[in-house]
Amino acid sequence: MTDQNNAGPHVGEPLDEEAIGIDRPGLHAAPGARPRNETFSDIVGRNLARRSFLLGLGASIPVLMTAKLPGFGEAAQAASADKLRFKPISPSNADEILVPNGYVHDVILSWGQPLFSGAPKFKFERQTAKAQEQQFGYNCDFVGFFPLDKDRALLAVNHEYTSGDDMFPEYKPGVDKGQADVEIAAHGGSVVELKKDGGRWKAVKSKKYNRRITATTPMEITGPAAGHALLKTSADPRGTEVLGMLNNCSGGKTPWGTWLTCEENFNQYFANNGLLADGPVKAAHSRYGVTSGATGRKWEAFYDRFDLLKEPNEPFRFGWVVEIDPYDPDFKPRKRTALGRAKHEAATTALTKDGRVAVYTGDDQQFDYVYKFVSKGKVKKKREQNFDLLDKGVLYVAKLSDDNTGEWIELSMKNPTLAGLFKSDGDILIKTRLAADAVGATAMDRPEDVQPNPVSGKVYLTMTNNSARTTLRPNAGETAANPRVPNFNGHIIELTEADDDHGATTFKWEIFLLCGNPTIDLKTEAGELTPGLASNATFFAGYADASKLGKVASPDNIAFDSRGNLWIATDGQPNSLDIGQPNDAMHVVPTDGPDRGYLRQFLSGPKGCEVCGPEFTPDDKTLFAAIQHPGEGGGYPNTVSTWPPDNKAFPRPAVIAVRRKDGGRIGS
Repeated sequence: MTDQNNAGPHVGEPLDEEAIGIDRPGLHAAPGARPRNETFSDIVGRNLARRSFLLGLGASIPVLMTAKLPGFGEAAQAASADKLRFKPISPSNADEILVPNGYVHDVILSWGQPLFSGAPKFKFERQTAKAQEQQFGYNCDFVGFFPLDKDRALLAVNHEYTSGDDMFPEYKPGVDKGQADVEIAAHGGSVVELKKDGGRWKAVKSKKYNRRITATTPMEITGPAAGHALLKTSADPRGTEVLGMLNNCSGGKTPWGTWLTCEENFNQYFANNGLLADGPVKAAHSRYGVTSGATGRKWEAFYDRFDLLKEPNEPFRFGWVVEIDPYDPDFKPRKRTALGRAKHEAATTALTKDGRVAVYTGDDQQFDYVYKFVSKGKVKKKREQNFDLLDKGVLYVAKLSDDNTGEWIELSMKNPTLAGLFKSDGDILIKTRLAADAVGATAMDRPEDVQPNPVSGKVYLTMTNNSARTTLRPNAGETAANPRVPNFNGHIIELTEADDDHGATTFKWEIFLLCGNPTIDLKTEAGELTPGLASNATFFAGYADASKLGKVASPDNIAFDSRGNLWIATDGQPNSLDIGQPNDAMHVVPTDGPDRGYLRQFLSGPKGCEVCGPEFTPDDKTLFAAIQHPGEGGGYPNTVSTWPPDNKAFPRPAVIAVRRKDGGRIGS
């Protein structure tokens, strides 16, 4: 999730901008360079769309299939009748969690916390892989709430990546195998039972439900690409089983109550792509930014599968959406190849009008794409009958036009453009990016989270930032949808599917937010956005009083409360000079009514962190957030952060639960 394109403090080298794509006439790509399709900024700049106020009826449904979707009138009235009423907080650089008056937060899970009876206590200077496999993992990201009853639930949490310099007193990559094994065990995810006690959620050492998933957990490869030659290795000659998941960023929940967890920057774990012979395998790896030489963590020194000279196909087995049943600790995770292979940020779901499921996802890299999968079959009442639903369907990529319309382009052998370039649907799915290049998808400014609004049915797309957008692009649609050059602060798109149907193949779109400091540019309005807007130009859905608006940059994870308010977690605000370089935070903005665009800050994170999650309980009375990599880059003893407060020499990534002191709904 953290921007590796901008050479942040992550382990590993920056992404390879010379990744190879498929050359197409008219793009004039340099030899060996990736072709540049139309970007979203090209589209947005030429014509900021007129706002559509039609509310869709095909909203995404809650995780419990017995829940009912609100009708149009009921939803609209509920959204407008209950305004946000908290007093916003100010941006901060303090090494602590800040929330509005009348709110408190509890740290409910943190790195190293034992999850099982008999699991060892966390000892920073004496870590072992065996202990870490029984403890909460590192760098929590996605948070999913799965109810058991009114006072019990399961929390599914991703563990995206490890930062060795912050995890060990003396980090020795490629030398200390024990440290590598701890890192491998700290990846993946956790399922943890929660119990409400006096209005507060607390973690339980549950023998029945708790589970750790790591980078060595056996997983099944399913769907059209399963068994493909590129997925076969010496350890798996059938190409149907893989060990573990890597760099799981955000995710989603299905209508039948399973957890979708997304492999994002998997490229950084695999070494020596630059030493492979030139050919289609090396070219495909280059398009995904697989490391040219040694990796930062150097797991390849101990395990052949991370060295492309020994296992050139192993990276093809990562970059997938993984489906897991949190209610069944024996469920074998399944990598769903039908959803395509990318640096998936999230995988959020919504129902089509005819009862199928749509899955939205963004590919988090500069100038990459937004995707949608629509299942072939319809959602059935018994949850187990849906466990293979994501193996058959159609994968689409978004193409946005400068007249604020767009289309979903099918990525399959049925598309004549692809039929002449690829050998099978499995081939297309393994090389999803190359297929999207070939069909002229719209290149975006780091598309991350994509979330349907449960009240309106509109879909919101976060573009975190893009410092590499230094010139106007030739594609008008790209320019209109990504209008700032460069885009330091990010923006959010509002997309309306045709006929309010998530199964549609056309849509309308408009800019919802151009993030930044609203007091810098008070004149940016809908009719004034032109290609090449200044990097500090802002737009807050037409909200008129800039003096009330909060400052925001680098929108990343988003979520909706039950009233349709958009909650925005950030990753990169400390890099934004325009807003004063405050800590990353959480903001909220109404999407409809007279306060549409009225953004205000709700939470500030500690130093060096990004704020992830966010996730609400169904009653909106608890807001969960993941505080990822507090103090990142501070080493040991950490010179940046010692959050949570009980730490003295090192910080611990953690999940917090925010609640109102009076027990009321968050934000009301």
